[in-house]
Amino acid sequence: MCQVWDVRVGVVCSCLGKITAKKNALFFAVSYLIRNFATKRKTKEKRVTMEVRIDRTHWYDRILAAFIFFTRLPLWRMRQPPRECYATVVEHWPLTGWLTGGVMALVLWFGPLLLPYGICVLLAIVARLLLTGGLHEDGLADFADGFGGGGGDRQRTLDIMKDSHIGTYGVLTLVVYALLLWSALSALPPHLAALTVLVGDPYAKMLAAQTVMMMPYARSAEQAKNRTVYRRMPIWASVGLAVEGLLPMALFLWWMSPDIEWQTVIFLPCLTMYALYRLIYSRLRGYTGDCCGAIFLLVELTVYLVVCCQATIA
Repeated sequence: MCQVWDVRVGVVCSCLGKITAKKNALFFAVSYLIRNFATKRKTKEKRVTMEVRIDRTHWYDRILAAFIFFTRLPLWRMRQPPRECYATVVEHWPLTGWLTGGVMALVLWFGPLLLPYGICVLLAIVARLLLTGGLHEDGLADFADGFGGGGGDRQRTLDIMKDSHIGTYGVLTLVVYALLLWSALSALPPHLAALTVLVGDPYAKMLAAQTVMMMPYARSAEQAKNRTVYRRMPIWASVGLAVEGLLPMALFLWWMSPDIEWQTVIFLPCLTMYALYRLIYSRLRGYTGDCCGAIFLLVELTVYLVVCCQATIA
C-alpha cells in the first residue's frame, strides 16, 4: 500500500514539475515578446521623431542651406540653417542653377559689347568657378581618378575618390571637359549661348539629383567628406525639383521652336545620366557626392553639345 502511495506521489510531483517548467517557459516567452515589442516601438517612435524634425524645418532654411552648400556666397552670416536642412540640399539643387546659370548668361549676353566673344566664354566659366568654388569640377576630377585608377575594386575606388590629391585621370578629364565646354559655347551665338546656359544648368542638376533616389549612399555618414547623407525625397520635394529643373527648359524650347528639336535636348542628356548611373552602380553599388558632381557636369555638357549640333546644322 505504501509503495502504491509513493508511486502516486511521484507521479503528482512529476506533473507539477512539468507544469511549473511550462509556466516558466511561457513566462519567459511572454517577457521576451513584451521586451521586443517595446524595443520596436521605441525605435519606431525615434524614427518618426527624426522625420518630424526634418519636416518641421522651414522651407526657406532648406533653400538657404542649398545655396550655402553649393555656392561660396557668405549667406551663413545672415542665417545659419539647422543641420537637418543640409540633408535636403539636393532637392533645391536646380534652384542654385538659376543663380550660377544666370551669372554665366549675363556674362555671355553683355560681355561681347566690351570684349571678344571667346574671352567672354572663358570669363563666364571662371565666374561660375568662383561662385561655386570649383565644387562640381572637384567631384569630376575625383570621379575620374577613382574610376580610372581603382580598377574593378570597390573599396580602392572609394579610397582614391576620397583622397584630396588629383591624379593623371583627373587632370586629363578636366582639361578635355574645359575644352569641350569652351568650344561648344563659343560655337553658339551669344544670345543662344546665354539662354542655353540659363536652362542647361538647372536641367542637368535636376537629372543629377535623381541619383539619390536610384542608389543608396556608398559610404556611411561618418565617412562622407561633408558628414552629410542626402535623404530620399518625398513626393512633394520631387515635384518641386521637377518644377525647378523643367520650367526654364520648357520656356526655352517653346521660345526656340521649331529651330531646336525638343526631343534631342530632353532625352540625350537623360541617356548620358542613365549610362553614368549604370557605370557607378556596377562599380560602387551606391553614389557619392563626387559622383553627383560628375553626373551634373557631363549631363550639362551633353545639353550644350546637342544645342550646338542643332544650331550648326540649322
